[in-house]
Amino acid sequence: MAGENIVILTDENFDKEVLESNMPVAVDFWATWCMPCRMFASTFEQVADEYEGKVKFCRLDTDANPQTSMKYGIRSIPTVGYFKKGEPPKGTVGALSKAQFEKAVNSNLL
Repeated sequence: MAGENIVILTDENFDKEVLESNMPVAVDFWATWCMPCRMFASTFEQVADEYEGKVKFCRLDTDANPQTSMKYGIRSIPTVGYFKKGEPPKGTVGALSKAQFEKAVNSNLL
């Protein structure tokens, strides 16, 4: 099933799952009411399946977890944050196409 390898993040588990990860991490900051977020979800799941074992893919509901969203200055969603070895994250904003998202993952995380 698509998306079964995506980790659901909360304010409580963010540091452990993202900042302490040995693997590069892509975090989808989204919200249930956001239509572009819903459109992007299937792209995120497809790329997560293709990069399994190379990149960790996570999702964070910004409404349910406002502390993390504020900490990283998330103002527009969907935003994907690219975290690698504890460095400040890079990011992309908007519902990217599959090709755009793969290019972003490759250039920011691999």
